[in-house]
Amino acid sequence: MFLKGKTALITGSTSGIGLGYAKVLAAEGAAVMINGFGDAAEVERERAALAAASGAGALYSAADMTKPDEIAAMVKECADKLGGPDIVINNAGIQHVALIEEFPIASWDAIIAINLSSAFHTIRAALPGMKAKKWGRIINTASAHSLVASPFKSAYVTAKHGLAGLTKTVALEAATFGVTANCISPGYVWTPLVEKQIPDTMQARNMTREQVMNDVLLAGQPTKQFVTVEQVAALALYLCRDEAASITGANLSVDGGWTAA
Repeated sequence: MFLKGKTALITGSTSGIGLGYAKVLAAEGAAVMINGFGDAAEVERERAALAAASGAGALYSAADMTKPDEIAAMVKECADKLGGPDIVINNAGIQHVALIEEFPIASWDAIIAINLSSAFHTIRAALPGMKAKKWGRIINTASAHSLVASPFKSAYVTAKHGLAGLTKTVALEAATFGVTANCISPGYVWTPLVEKQIPDTMQARNMTREQVMNDVLLAGQPTKQFVTVEQVAALALYLCRDEAASITGANLSVDGGWTAA
């Protein structure tokens, strides 16, 4: 359990990729704070399971990722009750699919706030503690859309490109403090976020569900398979190892070859 004595804060982690991160980190002994929305009873079941797995405690924060004051309070609560955070994984994200001229302004603002700005606010609050300890890991869940674009996703593509740039800047600023900052950029992972965008894509492209899955979602992935949560989480876990100390400022693709084309 190489993360015993460390604390991880993972945003957007009550399901999907974020919960996958929390599970692998807890299994290696890290105390964890999860964050997000969901059924209260289900969230509590997951929190309790994480605490049992880690033997080091687990907390849940309902902080709203659109509100900087709530993000700062979440980081402080993590520090006060669990220590750290030594590891921050920015994973909170939402999606909306529409032509740019029809894209709702409120949806643009929300996607930029949750997918990009929340990472800035979380890092801003957590990084001083990491620098003081001379150790830290910042991992941002970007996307293949941090490297390439797709139609109908102007806000998401913009946010993910921005997240890649933010990661590079943080990596440079923290490089002499034992703190690394990296992006993981998955292709399509079968998560609630992906599943929920299928109806909008069906409407935007006048396609059936099967056509969206095969001709849109998996069209760019040469493997023709969805990336798994476990594959993404395994990479995050490696980045937390001491052997990964020289990996910083990187954008690591886990996309079945999508961005190789």
